[in-house]
Amino acid sequence: MPLTVVEARNAAPGEKDYKLRDEKGLYLLVRPNGTKAWRHKYRFAGREKLASYGLFPEVGLKEARDQRDASRALLRLGKDPMAEAERQRQAAVAAAGAQFKAVGDAWHAAEKPGWSPGNAARVYSALKRDVYPALGKRPVSEIEPTEVLAVLRKIERRGAIETAKRVNGYIYRIFQRAKSEHLIKVNPALDLGDALLPTPKGSKQPALTKLSELRKLIDRVDRSTSGPATKLANRLLALTVVRIGVLRAAEWPEFLGIDWEEPANDAPEPEWYVSAERMKLEVEEKGDTAYDHRAPLVPQAVATLRALRLLTGRCRYPFPNSRTTAKPMTDSAISSLYLELGYRGKHVPHGWRTAFSTIMNEWAAKHGRDHDRLVIDLMLAHKPKGMSSSEFAYNRALFSDRRRELAQVWADMIMEGLDEPMALLKGQVR
Repeated sequence: MPLTVVEARNAAPGEKDYKLRDEKGLYLLVRPNGTKAWRHKYRFAGREKLASYGLFPEVGLKEARDQRDASRALLRLGKDPMAEAERQRQAAVAAAGAQFKAVGDAWHAAEKPGWSPGNAARVYSALKRDVYPALGKRPVSEIEPTEVLAVLRKIERRGAIETAKRVNGYIYRIFQRAKSEHLIKVNPALDLGDALLPTPKGSKQPALTKLSELRKLIDRVDRSTSGPATKLANRLLALTVVRIGVLRAAEWPEFLGIDWEEPANDAPEPEWYVSAERMKLEVEEKGDTAYDHRAPLVPQAVATLRALRLLTGRCRYPFPNSRTTAKPMTDSAISSLYLELGYRGKHVPHGWRTAFSTIMNEWAAKHGRDHDRLVIDLMLAHKPKGMSSSEFAYNRALFSDRRRELAQVWADMIMEGLDEPMALLKGQVR
């Protein structure tokens, strides 16, 4: 007969140990000192083993049976319940001792090879500034969603809405690493996205989308007190519509088909070759040459580079840092200039990509060139959803001529009426 709660409660100690049997190997061991311990006898790999489930009445009859049934379920899967229990205990001990900063640093070190040096530095700076002071010393297994949200709310209060969203992504991936290492069972940052403030309308990557305004912006930059290298950087950014991170860290060997000594010997189709590892891609895509980007260099772009070559041709970077030529220009070199010129909330460096997409798609529709929409996306290094890497590479090669033609249309439109690049040197080159 199965054991009852009344029998377990009324069992009196004897002169020696005795057992009150339940079912399926479970029994209550009653000892002379009055303690009553749950035991479960089972066989694993041909050997008899004994599991302990705690003391009665702290562990009741139902809970003991539940533990027995859980053990029997593991046995059916070919697992030893005692070994599994020990693994869980060790994982709990490890989780209790694993601080968030340790897991965060391990995550950052693992991801760093797939990032640019600048991005790696920015991610760690955000963790160090916004996350580690509050969560760094806390065991990952004890951190609650409310604690994570408090960190993000603090970032939002200083007006950094987009930063809060990015930091939430970092925290989420750190906890995912902890989960994969069995330090936690549930990611506390899993469902916090909807709790964050929405991006204010018009604050994300603002862009001018009228040709007259874009020409005026280039002209204002050209006439500003900024250095000629920054002015030429602005022109090349406008002409090639690459991301600002790609432009600022460019190196001279990336520009192909340009004879720097003899302009008459230039190849007919010069281009800017950017390896996949420098593009904004998923980590696993950065090692795939299918994602290398080749931006056609139209005559206006070549002329811009020729002027720049006279300034920085001996440097590793066409756009060196103002403090040391051993480093590229900062991320803020052009954006800060836009702010000084009164373009806050109107246009940012990334806005050239938006402007290109908007104006060129309108141009394609006006001229009955609907197929150019795909080409425009390819020029921006946007991979259409569902397209494989091999198809992406094939399409860019297939439409290379059309990409150059559209680049020329764009250059002619935005550079109309502007001075030649050499005029921006203003006697700085002898």
